[in-house]
Amino acid sequence: MNPLVNLDDPADVADALSREWLVACLCAEWCGTCREYRDGFAALQAQFPQAAFLWVDIETHAEWADEMDIENFPTLMIQQGEAVRFLGTMLPYPAHLQRALETLLNAPDGDARRPGEDVPLDLRELLRMQAG
Repeated sequence: MNPLVNLDDPADVADALSREWLVACLCAEWCGTCREYRDGFAALQAQFPQAAFLWVDIETHAEWADEMDIENFPTLMIQQGEAVRFLGTMLPYPAHLQRALETLLNAPDGDARRPGEDVPLDLRELLRMQAG
């Protein structure tokens, strides 16, 4: 079983939409670093069952990602509800993402917010687009 959300499977998309936390790796299939990172990224799903983990190829989903020019990979996005908690590049080491998630998930309400920041991407929007 693949722990990553299958964006082409309506049941997977519905399950992801029901989760409070979404964690996405914004990648490109041609990126060797992304391909090497994928298994470690997916393995973190078992440690964070309250989150849905998405692997989003920004070329396949260009209609969603066009508003943001992603220049470096892997770019990670962590969203709680409608609020983006993190969006940026991260070294491709699963332990770095693990520490970031532990910090965010254990932060008191509001502590992890990035107030006033306008982020053009919304993972829930992508999932709703996939659901049709």
